[in-house]
Amino acid sequence: MAEKPERAGEPVIIKKYANRRLYNTARSTYVTLDHLAQMVREGQDFVVNDAKTGDDITRGVLAQIIFEEEAKGQTMLPANFLRQLIRLYGDTLQGFVPGYLEASMETFSRNQEAMREQVRQAFEANPALANFEALARSNMEWFENALRMFAPFATGMAPKSGAAPAGKPAKKDVELEELKEQLAAMQAQLARLVKEG
Repeated sequence: MAEKPERAGEPVIIKKYANRRLYNTARSTYVTLDHLAQMVREGQDFVVNDAKTGDDITRGVLAQIIFEEEAKGQTMLPANFLRQLIRLYGDTLQGFVPGYLEASMETFSRNQEAMREQVRQAFEANPALANFEALARSNMEWFENALRMFAPFATGMAPKSGAAPAGKPAKKDVELEELKEQLAAMQAQLARLVKEG
C-alpha cells in the first residue's frame, strides 16, 4: 500500500484502538510506543486520538512513553522530583506548573548544545567533571530564581532598599504582573483547547 503524503506543518494523526494498538494514519501502518518515541526524537509532531471516542489522549500516551523509558532503566526523573510533582496536584500553584515546566524545558533545549559542549570539554579536561558541576549549579540557580518569581511570598522575598517610589510600581512588580497576564492567557487558551477537544 502506498504511503499517504504527510502535509507539512500538520501533526500526524495516530489512532489508539481498544486492543491498545496504535495506528499511524499518515503511513497506514500500526506503530508501537517505541516508534512514537522515535518520532518525538526526530521532531515529528503527532496527536493520538482514541479510535472509538475521538478524544485527544496524546498526553497520556506521551506519559506512557516516559514510563516505558524509565522502566527500561533510562532514568531521567529523580524520585524526589516525581514526589514534588505529585504533591503539586491539587495545590494552589498547580495552574502555574505546566507553564513553568514548559518554559524550563524550552530554556534547557535552547542551551542543549552549550551543555553538550561543556560535557565534552569536561570529559576531555577533567574526569572529575568540574565544568559539568558548575553548569548544573547554574541550572539549579535558574530554577530556584524562576520558582521565586512564581511564588515570591512563599519564599519570604522582601523588597530591597532602593525600591520604586510610593505610587510607582517597581520594575519587578511590572514584570511579575506581565508574567501573570501571560500565564492567565495561556491557561485560558488551554481551557479552550480542552473544551474543544
